[in-house]
Amino acid sequence: MTPPRVLEISRLLWVASALVGMLRFVVQLADRDMLIDELLRQNPGLGQDEIDLTVNGSIVVGLLFGGLLVLVYALLSRRMLSGRNWARVVLTVFGAIGVFVGLGRSLLVVSGAAAAAGVAVTAVDVVAGLVTAALDGTAAVLMYRSASSAYFAAVTRARAVGGVV
Repeated sequence: MTPPRVLEISRLLWVASALVGMLRFVVQLADRDMLIDELLRQNPGLGQDEIDLTVNGSIVVGLLFGGLLVLVYALLSRRMLSGRNWARVVLTVFGAIGVFVGLGRSLLVVSGAAAAAGVAVTAVDVVAGLVTAALDGTAAVLMYRSASSAYFAAVTRARAVGGVV
């Protein structure tokens, strides 16, 4: 059974969203001075060795987390494309969180609440948040178009009667 084109587009949008998120991680982690400043703000008594170790560890963990995120989105979107409804539900939840966080971050910046709380939000954060919100929202909507829903129903019926899909 061939998935409809809107689901193929949805899959690409999910992966694109994860890649934008990974790019945001890389840009943030590349700003070593910002990481050091933030660490010293939270722990002013740290020595240079502790700072270097913590910042290097943060960079490695951040890159691993970003790579894992891309992998999870790719695997979930692949399962969704094969008609697995549970993957569609999980992606919908991830998408709702992505839209909420992306729009919420932008709202915090525009309202001045982020600055008032002393939270550093860069232009890259805002742009990446808005882009991922748009990608996530669009990808989620495409998964529930009539052609998509008909495909999921047909795959579910075929599996119920023992057909190979």
